[in-house]
Amino acid sequence: MKFLGNKATVMPLVVVATLAFGVPQASAQGLFDMLFGGGVRHNQQGEFPPPPKRKPKPAVSGGGTKISSPSYYTYKADRLVRVDFTALVAASPQVATAEDAAFVPSATSTAFREAVAGLSDYELYAEPDIAKALIAYYSANPDFVWVNEGKPNARAQDAVRVLGEAASYGLAPADYSVEVPAANASAVDADAHLKELVRFEMALSARVLRYAHDAQSGRVDPNRITGYYEFPPKPVDMEGVLKTLAHTQEVRTYLESRHPQNTEYQALRVELESLQASAENEIVVDPKLLLKPGETSAELPKLLTLISRNLDDEMGGAYGEILARLGTSDVYVPELVPIIKAVQVKAGMKGDGVIGPRTVASLAGASKADRLQKVQVALEELRWMPSDLGSPRVFINQPAFTASYIDNGEEKLKTRVVIGRTTNQTAFFFKEIKQVDFHPYWGVPQSIIVNEMLPRLRSDPGYLDRAGYEVTDSRGRRVPSSSVNWGAYGANIPYSVRQQPSEANALGELKILFPNKHAIYMHDTPQKSFFERDMRALSHGCIRLQDPRGMAAAVLGTSVDDIAEKLKHGHATEDVTRKIPVYVAYFTAWPDLSGNVEYFNDIYDRDTRLMQALDATEAVRSPSS
Repeated sequence: MKFLGNKATVMPLVVVATLAFGVPQASAQGLFDMLFGGGVRHNQQGEFPPPPKRKPKPAVSGGGTKISSPSYYTYKADRLVRVDFTALVAASPQVATAEDAAFVPSATSTAFREAVAGLSDYELYAEPDIAKALIAYYSANPDFVWVNEGKPNARAQDAVRVLGEAASYGLAPADYSVEVPAANASAVDADAHLKELVRFEMALSARVLRYAHDAQSGRVDPNRITGYYEFPPKPVDMEGVLKTLAHTQEVRTYLESRHPQNTEYQALRVELESLQASAENEIVVDPKLLLKPGETSAELPKLLTLISRNLDDEMGGAYGEILARLGTSDVYVPELVPIIKAVQVKAGMKGDGVIGPRTVASLAGASKADRLQKVQVALEELRWMPSDLGSPRVFINQPAFTASYIDNGEEKLKTRVVIGRTTNQTAFFFKEIKQVDFHPYWGVPQSIIVNEMLPRLRSDPGYLDRAGYEVTDSRGRRVPSSSVNWGAYGANIPYSVRQQPSEANALGELKILFPNKHAIYMHDTPQKSFFERDMRALSHGCIRLQDPRGMAAAVLGTSVDDIAEKLKHGHATEDVTRKIPVYVAYFTAWPDLSGNVEYFNDIYDRDTRLMQALDATEAVRSPSS
């Protein structure tokens, strides 16, 4: 590079050259190497290359200020309240007359009005909205739903059966348990029996409403778990549920219809039933095992036994003798390394010979307990989402590191993705795709400006000008980066920064937008090597696509060739005219379109936090179960 002379004097020419489309990737890479000390090549850890390390300088205004990522919360479940039956008891002597247009008296309604006196000292606890709905419904409809002729009716029997089968949906049956009274009572204890019946009526209604809520919306509110979750409420018309159940004999059909009705939910239920009926793995290997050649572990003979059991002719011919001789060894000797490498390659992994969690999972699989938990978690998470997932749709499953375009029950595109690092996690939410940007500008998030750019800008305020970024003030006027006193600001910077379209642009040649408060979208990337890795939690939070042109063609309803043609014409935006939901999802157990459930690592430890929330909910409910 000596012919360049003074690098500072020619840097603008280099930047201008990179802004012309079609510049070879090597040129863009070279520019970034000059500007950031080879950050893209050597430290590919996000959309923005980190500045080179510098010696500490004296603290300045705003120094050390950071914008924090969303946090995880200690889950607080709604406290149960004692149902206040005062209004019902006070109204019990009244008998409906012909003037009551809203209610027609019957034999059971007369018995109900006599029975409600037995609620005066009844301690029934329920969620606040359920307690309110019980009083509102029975005040307007003073009659039994679940009792006829002095005993639980067929409707009640069906409801109790459905509640008792809650475990088949990954729910806890104890949350919905109700003590069923005896079918008949003698004349001597008629009053006591009537009291027992009206209390059964209220308890069953309360637990049916809880079940309807849990089936439709889930047992926990996901937005209380973490700021990384964003789910719209799915309110249940509690009074409406009781009105429907009071006028139908199809109780089972109605209650089961409260659950999600998509094929994925059904496939997970089938998997859950299969797991519940299966025995635990005969050979259980530590899922966190990490064993390198030369090291010792008691888990090694278990793995070697599993390999021996599944030898095909090729593997048996190559390694059968070694396995027979060293199958009980707990020392990972050199002779065993080629066997492990061959197993890894066969499973689609890099054959590095190091036995880690992925190698163990490919040989031993997850334990039954682990798979059960993942399926139960997945069922709960699906209840947060729409019952009908829509078609066409884009489904991104973060633990699988994949994005799919699904239409008419067919997966028409599946591509690898890169998601957020554990320190910059990708959120879990769903929106609608709105547009595709070709050769996009990258609007740098404030968190990156503050956390990653600002330390460099305080000592080198003009480097954004040289690096192909635009700075605008609060009025949208463009200003030179060098003119800003960056040292005067902390977390609240009154300037916006965007990177101009170029081969080196962090978003690559296109991005696909679905507006959301997390500022997450799908996009191309110049860092193609990341897609070759098995663990791809490497970005600042957005979704990087291995096949961005294929996804753009899918959502725009066109061909990849058409996308290539559009890219020849520079920066442009095209709206997506169809309704296409996109799910930026997080499932460690998820079925493919044939119904086969696959399992993935809990990279953000979110399953653990969800189980803690479920435990907190059970702890609140258990006194009244």
